[in-house]
Amino acid sequence: MISWEDFEKVELRVGTIVDVQAFPEARKPAYKLKVDFGPELGVRKSSAQITDLYDRESLLGKQVLAVTNFPPKQIGPFLSECLVTGVQTEDGAVTLVSPDTPVPNGRKLF
Repeated sequence: MISWEDFEKVELRVGTIVDVQAFPEARKPAYKLKVDFGPELGVRKSSAQITDLYDRESLLGKQVLAVTNFPPKQIGPFLSECLVTGVQTEDGAVTLVSPDTPVPNGRKLF
């Protein structure tokens, strides 16, 4: 069990995917994403292994939920600045976590 204070330390915010690029250097098929978290946080980069369910066009403009207060992580030649969240399906594909209706970029999960 964790405390409410522990949960509050994880900053989960909504952002909109504004750029999607192939990531051929990744060990597993992945995209390099740029996610806009609004004026407070700006645009951050993330790598995501979501190629099974999404193509580049379907990701542009999609809102996602991401952890924005992890330290940057080097993934091969790419520096990831946030962790986009997803849930694994029965066959191992990853489906992204996103709000049901549009919300302003940067809003926190609570």
